[in-house]
Amino acid sequence: NTNTNTNTNTNTNTNTNNSVDVNVNDKDFNIFRDSPVRYFGYANELGESFRHQFPKFVRPSYIVAFGYVFMDSAYSGYNQWTNNNTTINSSSSSSSKNKPDSHNQNTHPRSNQTKTAIATVDSLIWQSLASVLVPGATINVIVSTSRLLLTRATFLPTIAAAWGPSAFGLAAIPFIIHPIDKGVDTLMDHTVREWYQYNNNNNHHQNDGDATTEGKEKGRVYD
Repeated sequence: NTNTNTNTNTNTNTNTNNSVDVNVNDKDFNIFRDSPVRYFGYANELGESFRHQFPKFVRPSYIVAFGYVFMDSAYSGYNQWTNNNTTINSSSSSSSKNKPDSHNQNTHPRSNQTKTAIATVDSLIWQSLASVLVPGATINVIVSTSRLLLTRATFLPTIAAAWGPSAFGLAAIPFIIHPIDKGVDTLMDHTVREWYQYNNNNNHHQNDGDATTEGKEKGRVYD
């Protein structure tokens, strides 16, 4: 019985520790990229896929997608603001006894307001291009082209010409995401990010898990 109780207590402690670890990691949870909410970013791609069947839903789909973009951008700025404040406060607390304030200022040459603005604007530009405008235009071209070809193929049944383009558009979504993400990253790295020196000291994919950017799922670091 003693061994059983000891094992039970050990298991209880292990479970408690595991739950604590999960709670600690929850601080990195991003509702716009780590939950089903991220699928709202694909709304306009669905709207473009069904443009010819349900044309009245195209504009609302873009409203939903841009709503996602604005909320995610605001959340990115909020995260940058709160995380940077925590970092600065921790650094100040640990080094204030031995280092002057001027040293801390040199360690953080950019103000928290500037970093927050950069985080918000960068996410807004990136998400607008990679999550809405470029994929929306791509799906539009795919659907329009396939519709033109299918309507000219008189040997196909009418239903193929009516719904085939939508099927092509939906099927293309998983294949265009990563190339578009990488393309927009490259474009911004050589344009606007050069201007505001985005992540001047660090690789901006360092927290992504791999070199592939997934805007609706992954976060970024702004230094």
